[in-house]
Amino acid sequence: MRSAQIERETAETQIAVSLNLDGTGLFAGTTGVGFFDHMMNLLACHSGIDISLHVDGDLDVDTHHTLEDLAIVFGDALTEALGDKKGINRYGMFYCPMDEALTRIVIDLSGRPYLVYDVRLGVERIGTFETEMLREFLYAVSVHGRMNLHVTNLYGENAHHIVESVFKGLGHALKEAIRIEGDENSVLSTKGVL
Repeated sequence: MRSAQIERETAETQIAVSLNLDGTGLFAGTTGVGFFDHMMNLLACHSGIDISLHVDGDLDVDTHHTLEDLAIVFGDALTEALGDKKGINRYGMFYCPMDEALTRIVIDLSGRPYLVYDVRLGVERIGTFETEMLREFLYAVSVHGRMNLHVTNLYGENAHHIVESVFKGLGHALKEAIRIEGDENSVLSTKGVL
């Protein structure tokens, strides 16, 4: 089973994440940020990854430390669960519509972290979620998940719809990238390693 459990404790946050890459898309736990719980639930559902988390962060300050540290732990757990990446599809792409919004997500689980982020949100908050944290979350996931991650919102007006299309699209692109499709004794790279 491709799974991992990672914990991280700092003076600002205590976070534990469990992932099962071959799950059924179950989500359990809370970030303490209602809108972001909704996004993590969407990510689990659309990726097929079981995600369980325990998050205790300094939300009395703002959401930054909590959501950035969650992304670090999530990315680390993804890296551990993927192991040597033998047999995975490696690449994933998805165009996700959400009403008037359309977002494109492209992933390469190359081991080389890089984020290209082209999303504009016209509001500072959605509920208690600070929208500038979308980029911070995705950046930390790309670094700790050791992936190239390209996120482009092609158009949209409603910030909730745009962010939702990002997380649903991320789920589908991840599902494609982590799928075992090739030779389970080799990786999809001329280097022989990812």
